[in-house]
Amino acid sequence: MIRYGIYIACCFLLVWSCRKTASVPPGPQSYTLTLPPHFPAPVYDMSQNPLTKEGIALGRMLFFDPRLSRDSTISCGFCHQQFAAFAHFDHPLSHGIENRTGFRSVPSLFNLIWQKDFMWDGGVNHLEVQPLTPITDPNEMGEDIGTLIKRLNADPKYRARFDGAFGAGEITTQKLFRALAQFMATMNSFHSKYDSAVQKMPGVAFTAEEAKGYTIFQQKCASCHKEPLFTDGSYRNNGLPYNPSLHDAGRMRITGNTSDYLKFRVPSLRNILKSPPYMHDGRFYDIFNVFEHYSEGIEQTPTIDPLVKSGIPLADDEKRALYFFLNTLTDPTFLQSKELSEIRIDN
Repeated sequence: MIRYGIYIACCFLLVWSCRKTASVPPGPQSYTLTLPPHFPAPVYDMSQNPLTKEGIALGRMLFFDPRLSRDSTISCGFCHQQFAAFAHFDHPLSHGIENRTGFRSVPSLFNLIWQKDFMWDGGVNHLEVQPLTPITDPNEMGEDIGTLIKRLNADPKYRARFDGAFGAGEITTQKLFRALAQFMATMNSFHSKYDSAVQKMPGVAFTAEEAKGYTIFQQKCASCHKEPLFTDGSYRNNGLPYNPSLHDAGRMRITGNTSDYLKFRVPSLRNILKSPPYMHDGRFYDIFNVFEHYSEGIEQTPTIDPLVKSGIPLADDEKRALYFFLNTLTDPTFLQSKELSEIRIDN
């Protein structure tokens, strides 16, 4: 009888233990990025913001939600369109709430974990801080960050998603930016024909014209647009004539140093044919206009970069070949990825 009682007690404790274990919600599921072997190590320290499936999904939801703007009309994804490599196709300048416009073009968003600073002038030095600028800029999303955090905390669906990604508790600015950073960390482009060719994938090779363009690129463009990221991350004056309507002094706005006058970030050339218009003010709508600028349109100013000071002569056949090579930098996998695509936001 005593043994029977002990047996019943053990069964009761076992069942109770299982019930307690079952009642503990599972933690977020870790997510591992698959990165290409021909790329350098990322700059962004993901150990400080470990990627999880829940965090990435939350960041994606936030990225495409117009309720992050003051009047609930502009999302991050409104300006950063996936089919245009997350730039704003056919818009020379950023477009925000109340039909306002900024004074610079919308930069593409990809391979951000390899960047040490952001924006055309390098005014932001961390991936997790980058969203603060467009969210609070009066010409873009125009929202007060404190007001936004209160709005998110008042939304039961967002509270549940943040709890699932970061544990129970109030939604904070840090959690908001870390969720967005997790999604942006997955916005990577390295599945172009160029990548397959340089890795010598079976059955992939440049055509004769693409190969000619690659040679021209290496001779005349690669000093600034370094492979495999196709940017060296520097800021340079590339000889563009000053735009008097925008009064944009470039990186000098950030550093206050006159030696940085009219210097702007060297953009990546990946997906370049899918993301016009070009330059920091979107002045060129066609890539051949860009070729013509470097070949015949350089304007001399005190801070002109030595690499372009004398121009970069390009014959017509060289421009054509360069075009075909740049087309090999288009990444259809990235541009059409369902994991990066816009999702419907339920109110």
